[in-house]
Amino acid sequence: MPRKVLLAAPRGYCAGVDRAVVTVEKALELYGPPVYVRKQIVHNKYVVSHLEESGAIFVDELEEVPQGATVVFSAHGVAPSVHAQAADRGLKTIDATCPLVTKVHAEAKRFAAEGMQILLIGHEGHEEVVGTMGEAPDAMTLVESPADAELVAVDPARPVVWLSQTTLSVDETLETVDRLRERIPQLQSPPSDDICYATQNRQAAVKEISAQCDLLIVVGSGNSSNSVRLVEVSLESGARASHRVDGVDELRDEWLVGVDTVGLTSGASVPEVLVSGVLGWLADRGFADVEEVTSAEETLVFALPPELRRDMKAAAKAGS
Repeated sequence: MPRKVLLAAPRGYCAGVDRAVVTVEKALELYGPPVYVRKQIVHNKYVVSHLEESGAIFVDELEEVPQGATVVFSAHGVAPSVHAQAADRGLKTIDATCPLVTKVHAEAKRFAAEGMQILLIGHEGHEEVVGTMGEAPDAMTLVESPADAELVAVDPARPVVWLSQTTLSVDETLETVDRLRERIPQLQSPPSDDICYATQNRQAAVKEISAQCDLLIVVGSGNSSNSVRLVEVSLESGARASHRVDGVDELRDEWLVGVDTVGLTSGASVPEVLVSGVLGWLADRGFADVEEVTSAEETLVFALPPELRRDMKAAAKAGS
C-alpha cells in the first residue's frame, strides 16, 4: 500500500489561544519588554519559548512581579483572589482569559449566588479548574472522572448543577454526567456546553480518521489537557497506536515500522509551524502523500482584551 498521511482539520490554534498569544505580542510592542505573564500564557513549550525570546517573563505567582509592572493573565483564567492580589501590588493587569472560560466563571458565580450546589467536572490542579473553583469555593465540588461520580455527595434538599472544564474529552464528560444523573435525578445542566467548540471539533476530526490510521501523531505539550485527550480519543476510535510529541525532535523511526497510514493533528495551543515540521519528517521517510480531512470549518475570532485595545487606541491617537 502507498504510504500516506491523513491530516486532520480543524487542528491547532483556537480563537482563545490566538487571542492570548497576540495579547502578549501586542503588549510587548506597546509597552516594551519586559511584560510579565502569570503562568504559561497557553500550554505549549514552543509558544512560551518564542515569547520569552521577545521579552516576556513567565512567573508562577504575582510575588515575582515588581510592583507597578504589567502582567498578563493566561488564557486559562484566574480566581478573584488573584485579581485582588494584583490590585494590592499596584500591577497593571491585562486579562487574556479565553472568553469561553470566562463564561464558565460567570455561570459558577451565578449558580452560587442562587444557592445551588455546583459539581465541576475537571482535573484537579489544572489552572482552569483552580481559577473556576476560586469563583465559588464553598459551593463547588470537583468531579474528576466517571468513577468519582459514584462517590460525590450532595444535599438532596438543595438544587445542584454541573459545569465542566473546557478542554475535556467530550465522551468521558458525558459519561460522567450520565452517572451523576443516575444518582442525582435533580441534577441540572448549564445553559450550553462548557467544553469549547475547538476541543469538540478537534476530537471529532480525530474520530473521523482514527480507524484508518496505523499510527496517529498528536502535536502538543504534555501539560495541554486537550492535546492529551486527543491521544486518548484516537485510541478509543480505532487507531492502532498514538503518540503525543512537542515537535519533530521527539519523533521516532521505530514508530513507522509496519505503518502505511499516519494520522496527524495538533492541540488547540499548537502553532502550525510545528505540524509542518512533522510533515517534513514524515515526507523524508516516504510519507509525502498528504490528504487533509476536514470535518468542520472554524471562523470564530475573539477581540483582544478591552484594557489592551484601549491603550492601543490611545497610542495610535497620540502618534497621529
